[in-house]
Amino acid sequence: MIHQDKEIKSTKNKAKSSCSCSHDEPVHSDNDGHDHGHDHEHNSEGNLFKMFLPAIISFVLLLIGIGFDNYFPQTWFSGYVRIVWYAAAYLPVGFPVLREAYESIIKGDVFSEFFLMCIATIGAFAIGEYPEGVAVMLFYTIGETFQGMAVSKAKSNIKSLLDSRPDEVTIFENNIAVKVKAFEVKIGSVIQLKAGEKLGLDGELLSDTASFNTAALTGESKPDTKKKGETVLAGMINENTIVQVKVTTAYSDSKLSKILELVQTAVTKKAPAELFIRKFAKIYTPIVVYLAIAICVLPAFFVDHYIFNEWLYRALVFLVISCPCALVISIPLGYFGGIGAASKNGILFKGSNYLDSISVIQNVVMDKTGTMTEGVFKVQEVIINPEFDKKEILNLVNVLESHSTHPVATAIHNYVGQIDSSIELKNVEEISGHGLKALFNGKELHVGNFKLLDKFAIPYNIDPSTVVYTTIAIAYDRKFAGYLTIADEIKKDAQETVTKLKALGVKVTMLSGDKTNVVQFVADKLGITNAFGDLLPEDKVNKVNEIKAKNETVAFVGDGVNDAPVIALSTVGIAMGGLGSDAAIETADVVIQDDKPSKIAMAINIGKQTKKIVWQNITLAFVVKAFVLILGAGGLATMWEAVFADVGVALLAILNAVRIQKMKF
Repeated sequence: MIHQDKEIKSTKNKAKSSCSCSHDEPVHSDNDGHDHGHDHEHNSEGNLFKMFLPAIISFVLLLIGIGFDNYFPQTWFSGYVRIVWYAAAYLPVGFPVLREAYESIIKGDVFSEFFLMCIATIGAFAIGEYPEGVAVMLFYTIGETFQGMAVSKAKSNIKSLLDSRPDEVTIFENNIAVKVKAFEVKIGSVIQLKAGEKLGLDGELLSDTASFNTAALTGESKPDTKKKGETVLAGMINENTIVQVKVTTAYSDSKLSKILELVQTAVTKKAPAELFIRKFAKIYTPIVVYLAIAICVLPAFFVDHYIFNEWLYRALVFLVISCPCALVISIPLGYFGGIGAASKNGILFKGSNYLDSISVIQNVVMDKTGTMTEGVFKVQEVIINPEFDKKEILNLVNVLESHSTHPVATAIHNYVGQIDSSIELKNVEEISGHGLKALFNGKELHVGNFKLLDKFAIPYNIDPSTVVYTTIAIAYDRKFAGYLTIADEIKKDAQETVTKLKALGVKVTMLSGDKTNVVQFVADKLGITNAFGDLLPEDKVNKVNEIKAKNETVAFVGDGVNDAPVIALSTVGIAMGGLGSDAAIETADVVIQDDKPSKIAMAINIGKQTKKIVWQNITLAFVVKAFVLILGAGGLATMWEAVFADVGVALLAILNAVRIQKMKF
């Protein structure tokens, strides 16, 4: 009864309503081979009355039959009439289960829960316990229906993502608006988006400003205002006037497409508890069947007054109790609920196994730029020596930096403004890890870090280590002309993130390629004790290996291409999905869609709560079943106690599992 998400791809077209619970064919998992199960997927828009109608018919006939047996004496309700009456009460709920048992046996899965329920209830009929046979199947079916509804609810958060990408978009062709399929749109096309419409592909905003609802991607209901030239993503909803968007990414490569792919494959990666229960059920179910046979037969050799019907009844009670429903449904449901709760808050887990892994994280190691800071650089101060013309020097720097795509170049351009086209630089050269050099009017111009000036033996009169921010040194005609400082703004919730992680007992470390004093400055502001700067990608890998060498678990949080190796190495890799590179997102185990670092602590908390609920369910099921199994084998429990031990415990476990979707994190 493992609940795979195999129907997700066809959710829009699917509408199921069955007489009790919809049982799909067993599915295959790439984790351990074969996955014996059925899926409780119900059409949430269907008629609840129709869903419960077979159970209602069965319940009414059962009540009338019990009334004739005990409260309304008469002579006709006996013999074949009584058998036919209870058979009529049994079939609406029993036939689907009988069919499932038959299909499972045909496929080689003899010892399924359907088989247990069938032999238990048919056995009850065989010894004349008709009301109890009907009651067991009736309550089992009701339990299954409620389980199906619970699974549907657990999937609802994830399914809503599937409706967040429109199938068609409006593009301009020869100045005419044309509706086309989203997957047919080419890069460079211009989409027209009306108020209330969803964007179908990633692109660049051509309109001056626009306000978008990003809830489908980030879980945030607050509108996000975008300006001309900024990136907008598939799934965002235009909230005001008509806007135009230039497509920059193919349909299949959009952020939303990748998110949907992650969600659709998440359930195939099972947590250890799920894998254990699945394997346990395959061994456990045959054992209880043989034990039930032993309970029925063996006493004949040891009991003086052996009554076959009495010991058969005990064996049937034992079978009903032993049905592993509570375990096999509530555990995957608990993990699925955790994945759903996380996606509702803009956090994507690529599998339930990562919910388990993140719950025991001892260290969170994070990148600085783009993770704890905005990743948007701004010029903070400009220091130019008096012997130079400040405006001329800044214009020269602006023209030279226009040859670079580094964020620092963008910050300088935003500060200085329009590039002076009258300035012609010659022999422009980029010196890796240092900066840029060129010739202007026959004189050398150097712009970069202070290592660049050292390399060309240009003297300067300041100590770079005393400058807190990222520093851009300038030299003209082999003389030190001054410097710019550039800083990245710390994210609003960065401080809150560190506080929450510490409250969870997690150690925090910051790693960055930025210079050490800048990294230390940010770390001091955030209250991070362990911070290291001037690191290359391989240095970050070494730092994480040092932590892992202590046999401690570590989650690394990053957003750049250079973070992909260390994300892959960590116990749990976390990527910032909004601004993050595709390499980081694809390598990561967890993706934070809105780039908010506070979601790191939230993800850990969701993992801890999910694991707690799963183990509560395992404990509840084992304790109650073990207790009632002993009573059943000793003849102290009837079919009614057996029903509670099976269906009752399953329902309690399900109610506990769905709690996570109601929690505030």
